[in-house]
Amino acid sequence: MLKIKNLHANVEGQEILNGIDLEINAGEVHAIMGPNGSGKSTLASVIAGNEDFEVTEGDIIFEKSNISELSPDERAHKGIFLSFQYPVEIPGVSVTNFVRTSINQVRKAQGLEAMPAKDMLKKIKEKSELLQIDRKFLSRSLNEGFSGGEKKRNEIFQMAMLEPKLAILDETDSGLDIDALRIVSDGVNNLRTDKNATLVITHYQRLLDYIVPDFVHVLLDGKIVKSGDKELAKVLEERGYDWIKEEQTARL
Repeated sequence: MLKIKNLHANVEGQEILNGIDLEINAGEVHAIMGPNGSGKSTLASVIAGNEDFEVTEGDIIFEKSNISELSPDERAHKGIFLSFQYPVEIPGVSVTNFVRTSINQVRKAQGLEAMPAKDMLKKIKEKSELLQIDRKFLSRSLNEGFSGGEKKRNEIFQMAMLEPKLAILDETDSGLDIDALRIVSDGVNNLRTDKNATLVITHYQRLLDYIVPDFVHVLLDGKIVKSGDKELAKVLEERGYDWIKEEQTARL
């Protein structure tokens, strides 16, 4: 589904990604872990097409097509979804209207007519119940006055409504208490199929107790330096990242 080859990217002349190689297949959950400043959020932004970052080398292949030159909107229309670390507030635009507009824009790009109102309301009801979201919440302005947990739950609600092929969750666990973490994780797990994939970016192993990854990758200095299964996340929780840095130094 997604294949990244020798990806280099910088912002304002400073290189952040230094040769990323990553392949994600349909049905898989991958986790990216690493210390602050290692390039995790930059990788998420570059895949989604954030124009603040300049790709200087490498390719991003999504469903066998090179999307490196596509805009964020075009990538979203192809089925790439990014859950932001810090979701923006949009006063005056309700959660429901935002989601309705987003879905119909995707359908328009795919040559489809707008979703009938009856079908839209049915889907909103199903997905809001899945994430234990009160219907009154859906009439509030997008993220305005939301707590950290409400913002993250709202992002997963958007994901549930849009049903992307590739979901990128950038530190979705940040600021969540245990109950909110469980609800958000249950929502992500219930949306998992053999036709979509998820890339989870996190500092902490605790999220991966709820969203269990097939693969864990460690990002250091803009490059994936170690990969493994879910057990690697537990080792990182116990030992930190210094042992990997020492391991890398010893190889040089």
